[in-house]
Amino acid sequence: MARALWKGAIAFGLVNIPVELHTAVRDSRPRFRMLHAEDKSPVRFERVCAREGKPVAWDELVKGYEYEKGRFVVLSKEDFRSAALEKSRTVDIRSFVKPEEIDDRFFETSYFLVPAKGGERAYALLREAIRETRLAGIATIVLRDAQHLAALEVVGEAMVLTLMRYAEELVDVREYHFPTVKDIRKPELQMARTLVENLADQWDPSQYTDEYRKNLMKIIKAKMKGKRPHLVEHVEPQNAEVVDLMERLRQSLQGAGSAAPKRSARTKKTSARGKHRPHAA
Repeated sequence: MARALWKGAIAFGLVNIPVELHTAVRDSRPRFRMLHAEDKSPVRFERVCAREGKPVAWDELVKGYEYEKGRFVVLSKEDFRSAALEKSRTVDIRSFVKPEEIDDRFFETSYFLVPAKGGERAYALLREAIRETRLAGIATIVLRDAQHLAALEVVGEAMVLTLMRYAEELVDVREYHFPTVKDIRKPELQMARTLVENLADQWDPSQYTDEYRKNLMKIIKAKMKGKRPHLVEHVEPQNAEVVDLMERLRQSLQGAGSAAPKRSARTKKTSARGKHRPHAA
């Protein structure tokens, strides 16, 4: 098992469940380094003082908040630790809510909560209680001296902790203008609904792959061999103008009709939050 990113406990009422935090997602895209085009040598990025024009060592750096142009308040490591408030290493469950009530924009990075030695029975008990109630725990956790909001959910036999954004981090939808339904004609809506229903299927993440990553790796491997990569040309779809919207819908339905027919048996519908739930890598 990989090394734990964090060790602590889940605070569930008066019960403390020892757990470890492990990554539940990974970045699989290739990483690149910046090179000097002339001789292909890696380029170092130096930290240069804006006033002196000289490089600054890591141990000479401090963090500052610019409260007005060119004026800063310097914060120390102790200041950041003090701001975190909570000193204990706990996932402190504050409440339980219905997952479908949470806007997906709140969710960020997911982690597996793995039971530590001696906490297996209490871990399983909390996991099954969450599963049967179909609720999500809303908790706080301190990581890297910063307090985070988090959601605790069940995925298979694991409990998954997903870091969340706070409400003030979400952009107010009222800042934008969106079209109303008054200009939609019933035949257009019915045809669009039929197209959506024809494309309805069960969620299977294995059906979707990162085509950009695959193309990058093809290019990299071809260049390693001194060859040209063979990529499938991408055709950009045309915009659906108002004058031909119905015709585009008809063409889309014809295309969807050639696909496999809808399954007659469906699993029960998942919540809106269900689509976001992470899967073990």
